[in-house]
Amino acid sequence: MPSWSKTQRTKTHGTWITIIALAAALGGCQKTYYTVLEKVGVEKRELLSSRVERAKESQQEAQEQFRDALEQFQAVTGHDGGELEERYERLRDAYDRSESQAKEVRDRIDKVENVALALFDEWEAELDQYDDAELRRQSERRLQETRREVQSLLSVMRRAESSLEPVLVKLNDRVLYLKHNLNAAALAGLDASLPELERDVERLVKEMQTSIAQADRFIVQLNQRS
Repeated sequence: MPSWSKTQRTKTHGTWITIIALAAALGGCQKTYYTVLEKVGVEKRELLSSRVERAKESQQEAQEQFRDALEQFQAVTGHDGGELEERYERLRDAYDRSESQAKEVRDRIDKVENVALALFDEWEAELDQYDDAELRRQSERRLQETRREVQSLLSVMRRAESSLEPVLVKLNDRVLYLKHNLNAAALAGLDASLPELERDVERLVKEMQTSIAQADRFIVQLNQRS
């Protein structure tokens, strides 16, 4: 198959997205999906780089969304009268967006892992096709290096992902409580829990930033080898 330039792939983006959607509808399996992509010139290595980039973007969006949810909670607990219902609704909406963003983070990390496993399976199977023993050894070393790098990246991403749930749980409890107890006494009780939530969000942001930085390094390394 000829090697397509990025410009060529961009021009045909709409076409192969349609093909992929059709393949997914008809087959619904990862193998079919990757096969269709390869037929239009998108290899698993390129897809891995793209998915890591998207996972990174979802984590960037998550840290901002969770910061916003914290700010909305701070606005509610620090309120001293008037428009309380409106502030509660903004908090509830911020929680809903945070929950959706957390799901997107999990889904995108899963997609990184799925394409990485497919790439490694293909790479390992192709080692047996070499006639030149030295070239085979070099390719195998590169495979093991890439596998270790992906495992390290996924470990950091999963750790960042795990920091989402404690914040979601605390936010959900508080949104539910306020739903039926929207009064000054309830707010006073919740105010004491604010420092703990702030610490959890701070930890979440740090974990996300660590994961984002590692994703950037991984993409550079992967592209340098392509």
